[in-house]
Amino acid sequence: MATDSKNKPKKKKVSQSEEVNTRKDKHRRRALPIWLRIIIVLFLSILALAIGLMIGYGVLGGGNPFGVFDWSIWEHIIDIMTGAGAE
Repeated sequence: MATDSKNKPKKKKVSQSEEVNTRKDKHRRRALPIWLRIIIVLFLSILALAIGLMIGYGVLGGGNPFGVFDWSIWEHIIDIMTGAGAE
């Protein structure tokens, strides 16, 4: 069964004014610029990390949830992981 040229869909002829209108519709302005979206995602990621650390250290570890931000805790954790305090 060969394809006939009759079965092919015909393209509509579009006037220049309609073509300009369709181009304008494609370039709509974003509600939030991309740079602002990136900043929001980074902020929410850091916030989620901080909340996760507080839950892990405070609730699961049994310590003060705000103690996770103390530098001495992190020095102790780094010492344990690197074996520096094993002497």
